[in-house]
Amino acid sequence: MKLIVGLGNPGKKYEKNRHNVGFMVIDYLIDKFRASKLSSKFKGELFKSNDFLFLKPTTFMNLSGESIKLVKDFYKIDNKDIIVIHDDLDLKLGALKFKRGGSSGGHNGLKSIDNLIGNDYYRIRIGIGRPEKKEEVVNYVLNNFHENELECIKKLFPLIEEAIKDIKKAPNLYTRKGC
Repeated sequence: MKLIVGLGNPGKKYEKNRHNVGFMVIDYLIDKFRASKLSSKFKGELFKSNDFLFLKPTTFMNLSGESIKLVKDFYKIDNKDIIVIHDDLDLKLGALKFKRGGSSGGHNGLKSIDNLIGNDYYRIRIGIGRPEKKEEVVNYVLNNFHENELECIKKLFPLIEEAIKDIKKAPNLYTRKGC
């Protein structure tokens, strides 16, 4: 069983925010895999299809690790079978990268996860670009994608769908440099 987690913030107001790209991908995957909702406990929304569990933590980004730990412990999932999909300010808009382990890079959702389960899990990093000024970061990630940016990002979703099927091969097959 693999646990695929999208990071984001719950609620309509955040739906199209750059910070919610992980939730957007999970919504796409739930539809593509015809996943059924299992539960709204585990501090998140949990769906299942065949050998995949799909999770959208409802704890808000900075506490995402709480939800992941609950699901991991309940289903006895090893970290090597956890894939976290998240936004990355350090990548150009539309870039797609894969890695296992490493630092949080200042991403508060990843910090929460690392603190509760360690950092030896797979990450699918989706580039959202970076604002010109550092002090604009919070507003930038909590603002909606522009329509052309969203079109660019959505082109990555089918690649991610394929990548989760064999995450070890993903870096060689699905890495992208951006729009």
